[in-house]
Amino acid sequence: IEIIPCSKIAHIERYHKPYLPDLSDMMKRNTLRVAEVWMDEYKHSINIAWNLPVENPGIDIGDVSERKKLREKLKCKPFQWFLDHVYTSLKPIHNLVGYGAVSKENPDLCVDQGPKPGHTPIMYSCHFYSPQVGYSVLFYDSCLVDLGSGNLPVLFECKVAQEKKFHMLWDFKQGGRIQNKQTKRCLEVAWGQDGHFKLIVDQCSGQSWKIQHVIDHISAQKN
Repeated sequence: IEIIPCSKIAHIERYHKPYLPDLSDMMKRNTLRVAEVWMDEYKHSINIAWNLPVENPGIDIGDVSERKKLREKLKCKPFQWFLDHVYTSLKPIHNLVGYGAVSKENPDLCVDQGPKPGHTPIMYSCHFYSPQVGYSVLFYDSCLVDLGSGNLPVLFECKVAQEKKFHMLWDFKQGGRIQNKQTKRCLEVAWGQDGHFKLIVDQCSGQSWKIQHVIDHISAQKN
C-alpha cells in the first residue's frame, strides 16, 4: 500500500462531469460505508472530517453486512493495526467531545480563524466551512490561547502552546460560557470601534455559546 499525500497546491478536476454534477453526497455515502466496515472505533472520524452529525448524519449508507462478513472471513486486521504499521504518520484525535463551529446563540456569529490562519481569531457570520469547523493539511492544528494580558485571544500551534505553557485550557458546557481555566477570563463578543463584532477575552458577563456537534457519548462507548 502506498500512501500519497494530498496536494498542498491544488486539486485538478474535470470541468464537466457528465455522470453527476455533484459528487459530494455520493462521496460521503461511500466514505461512511468504508468507515462502518473497516475503521472500527475510529469510524466517527469520518463524520468529524465531513462535519456530519454522528447520530443520524442524514445519509443512508445501505446494508454493509456482507462486507463485514467478508472482512471477518478474510481475517483482516483491525484498523488500529493499520495506524500502527502502515500509516504511522496519521495521528487520530482522541477524547474529542465536540466538533464543528462554535457560535453565539444570538446573534448568528461563529468563531472564525480569520483571513490568515495563525492570527487573531475573529467573529464572522456562520458559514460552517473549514475556517470555522477545523483545519486542513495546509495548516497545523491551532489552539485558542488567553495570553493573560491584553484582551485579544490568539491562535497558536497546539504543540507550541503546550511547550510554552500558554493558557490553552477552557471550561465549557453546551449553552454556557467559555472560561479559561488559568486566567478565569471568558471568551466574549464585543462591539468594536470599526462597527463590527470582535472576539475578546474579558471578565465573564454571562454570554452563552454552543458548539455545532456534541459527541461525549462516543467517549463513554470507548470506556
